[in-house]
Parts: sequence; C-alpha cells; structure tokens
Amino acid sequence: MDSTTGIFFWGFMIVYGVVMFILAPKTVSIGGFFNGEDKKGRDANPWMITASIFIAWIFAKSVTNAANMGQNFGIVGGVGYAVYWLCIPITGYALYRLRRRFMAKSMVSFLTENYGVAAAFCFSAAILIRLFNEVWSNTSVIGAYYGESGSMPFILAALLFTAITVAYCCWGGLRGSLITDIAQAILFALLLIIVLVWIVPQDGLGTMFATGSWTLEGGVDFIIGAGLQCFSYGFHDAVLTDRGFICEEKKMLKAFTIAGLLGFVAIVLFSLIGVHSMLNDLVTKGVDAPVVVAQSLGIVAFFAMAVIMISTAGSTLDSTFSSLAKLTARELPGILGKTPKMSPRIIGIIFMILFGIVGNLPMIMGASIITATTISGTMIMGLGPIFLLHGRKGIKPTVIGFMLSFWIGMILGIWDVIDASSLGFMNIGPGKYANFLGVNLWGAIICWAAYIIPGVIAAARERALGITPTWTGLTDEQLAELDRKRLEIDPNLESVVAADEEAGLLLGANK
Repeated sequence: MDSTTGIFFWGFMIVYGVVMFILAPKTVSIGGFFNGEDKKGRDANPWMITASIFIAWIFAKSVTNAANMGQNFGIVGGVGYAVYWLCIPITGYALYRLRRRFMAKSMVSFLTENYGVAAAFCFSAAILIRLFNEVWSNTSVIGAYYGESGSMPFILAALLFTAITVAYCCWGGLRGSLITDIAQAILFALLLIIVLVWIVPQDGLGTMFATGSWTLEGGVDFIIGAGLQCFSYGFHDAVLTDRGFICEEKKMLKAFTIAGLLGFVAIVLFSLIGVHSMLNDLVTKGVDAPVVVAQSLGIVAFFAMAVIMISTAGSTLDSTFSSLAKLTARELPGILGKTPKMSPRIIGIIFMILFGIVGNLPMIMGASIITATTISGTMIMGLGPIFLLHGRKGIKPTVIGFMLSFWIGMILGIWDVIDASSLGFMNIGPGKYANFLGVNLWGAIICWAAYIIPGVIAAARERALGITPTWTGLTDEQLAELDRKRLEIDPNLESVVAADEEAGLLLGANK
C-alpha cells in the first residue's frame, strides 16, 4: 500500500483501540472479570451471550479460511467450513445436560470430580493448545492487510493489535469481552452486507451457489470430516464453553442454538467472497482470497475488508484472553484444591500478557492458519464421547475410558501432523481431504469404542453385584425439586449460579 493509504490504515488501528477502551468497563468485580456478571451481580443477558458466541466464533482466521475454501471448491467449500458452526448447538446441548443432571459448574471442575485430577490436567492442556492457536492464527490475518507475511509491517500490525486487545482485556475481563463483542458483531454484520452488495451482483447469486462439485473430490470429504469433528470440537474451546456456565441453562441452550445457526449462515455468505475470486480468476498464490478480492475492488473495499477482519479478530482475541485468565487463575489451582496467595485477577493479567507474547511466535514464523483448525480438531476427537455419553444408562464413567478416548485421539492427531503419509491406509476417497476424512472417521470410531467398552463392562459388573448406579445424575424428581428451590431463592433467576449453590446444598447431586 502507498504511504497515504498506510497512514489511514494505521490510524484506524489506533482509533479501533481507543473505541474498545471506551466501551470496555474500567472496573469490574471478580464475578464480572471471570464470569461476566454485571455490577449488581446478575448473570449476563442471554442475547449478549448469543452475540458474543456468534462474533467470537466468526474469527478472522475462520472467515479467511471460509473464503479460501470458497475459492478452491466453490460453494461446496463454503458449506464445508460452515459445518463447524453446527458444533455450537451440539456443545450447548451437552453443557445443558451436564449442568442439569450433574450440576456441573465448569468443564474443568466437572472432570476433576468425575474423572480425577489427571484427566482435568489433560483437558486443560488441550485448552491451552487451543487458546495458543487462537492468538497467532488471528493476528496473522490482521498482519496480512498491512504487509506481506513475515515483513516488518505485517509483524508490527499483528503485535500492535495484540497489545491493544490485551490492554483492554486487563480492564474488563470476561464482562469487557461480552460488551465489546456486541459492537464488534454489529460492525461485522454491517460491513459484510456492504461487501456482499458490492460483489454478488457482479456474478449473480444463482451462479455463485451453482459452483463446485458435490463429490468427495470436490470438497464433500471436508464437509463429512468437519461434521465428524462437530461432536468433539466445541468442547476444547474455552471461549465457547465458558459462556455455557454464565446464565440459566435453558437460556444458555437457546443462545447457543441461535448463535450456531446464525454463524453457519454468516460463514456461507462470507465464502461467496472466495467464490467471486474463483469465478473471476483472481487467485494469487500465497495470498488469501479476501485480500485478493478486496484489492481488486479498490481501496474502499480493501479498507472495509480490513475492518471486518479487525472486528472479528478482536472479538476472538479478547474472548481468548479472558478464557485464559479464568483457566490459569481459577481452574488450574482449583484442580489441586489450592487458593493462590496472589490475586486471581493479577494472575490472569500476567498470563494474558505472557500469551500475547509467546502466542505470536508461530505468526512470526509464518505458520499456515488453516492448520489451527484442522489439526486441533483432529487431536481432540476423543472428547466427544466423554461429554456426550457421560452418565448414560449402561455406560459407567471410568477413568480408563476417559484416558483411552482422549489419548487415542491426541496421538492420532499428532501422528497425522508429523507423518500423514504413514496414515494413508485410513484415507477415504481421492480428494484433497481424503486423509482428513479418513483419520477423523476411523479415529472417532476407535475413540468412542474406547470410552464405551470400559463403561459397559463397569456398569455390568455393578449390576451383577446388585449395586445401584450412583453416576446417572439427578433424577427427574430431584430436578423438579431443584427448580422449585431455585425459584424460591431467586424468582427471576437473575443469578442462577448463586441459586444453584444454595439449592445444591439442600439437594446434593446423585453421583
């Protein structure tokens, strides 16, 4: 970009930072910093959570990947990447069930209570990998609008953006993330509409939706692989699961469902940018589709696309840092039953700053952003049965079932990264993602079997001994009593967490 354009773009980055500082609350309670509560200690509004999930999952890397998939496979590629958003309702349902039947307060504490300390640490390590990936993969996208990958403008833009995000997160924590997410969601929606109005008439919506081939080779292998990952992918995303515990569970499930469906539609629509690139032969090797299309439409469109990326990256990064703070300051010490002498807020801030630095190293080294999605999704394929089958009739939760399912998925994912060719016997079809589909299909079958078989054996052993199961969660009668006591404590259920703590003491979970 020329000097005038460069000044304009750098100026916008500063303006963006100032606006986020203005919107983010300057002081919040501990409950606000870690749980998103307002000044009166009430739960976050469900519509606020919907908007936050929607925009936090519309990452800069995800919209870039969606456009690139549209460029490579037509609308088939766009639909394929959008399938990931269907894991949001699936995750929401699982969290709803765990909260209702087992009174889970968080993912980590739930695992600690039901599968032990080692299981909780394994899961926490997977979360840290995910949060680490979110930093560099999103800042890389921002840097691409300021310079070529690896160039000084590219790196400086990414680091400045990280510094801005870390700074306002230190003020407001999760509450600040929720509030700024609303503004970022509105900005994204408006600019996406503007960009689509600009490009869609050039090709015609019918032509765009007719692109691609609905075959394994044409990208359907990716669609099926992404669909398989939907049953596990959401559980290792603390940005998503943290929002599953901050309002009443029925409201939470509604928020997750709406956010997932809206995200699916938004990603398909954004992929049309890549479809436009394919139809007009704008493909440039080594340059992402949104950048190529924006450059072809002139400086105004290029600026609009950059703003979209900044708003989506910002929403994901601030959510990432707030989740990191909660994990390191509360969840990890809680696993060991320890209370740090240092303020939890200070611990969270320290790790935000540390991750802001270390998390950008892959960006500086030029890692490919799509690997942040496909690799991590494969490694955690074993989480699906753990959270979706927990306490089901006839399948007793067992530590060995957790460990087998978790580590089989993890080993397969790491193996696939190191030497995918050696897993070629798992490939399905002739397409580009034959390995991706094969490893995830056969791997999922193995992981689910590894969790189910020990659980069935343990349950059968208890039945043979005449032992009544104590791991199936609250009964329907207990749930009805819990709801009654909740309403007595808080008629409007404005703070379901506080109500649950009191009602839970009276009831106790059947586990």
